[in-house]
Amino acid sequence: MNRKELIDALATKTECTKACAERTLAGLIEVITATLKKGDNVALVGFGTFEVRKRAARAGRNPQTGAAIKIKAAKVPAFRAGATLKTAVNGAKK
Repeated sequence: MNRKELIDALATKTECTKACAERTLAGLIEVITATLKKGDNVALVGFGTFEVRKRAARAGRNPQTGAAIKIKAAKVPAFRAGATLKTAVNGAKK
């Protein structure tokens, strides 16, 4: 599902216009991005948690030349799925 399909589905599900759904999605993305940029987590109970993880500096190789390179430490966004989402994706256990 791409962004346009998500907006269409959101508009149908919430019975609002596509323009309203697009603004809502854009706002949600902006809020999550700003929160992660500050270093905080966004926890949606049952759905999951958006968080920032630290990746340590490491050595790597240039695939074209084979030369060793240094890869800087970085902060990377991550998503950890919640129990309800995992259950929905995997199907209910019997």
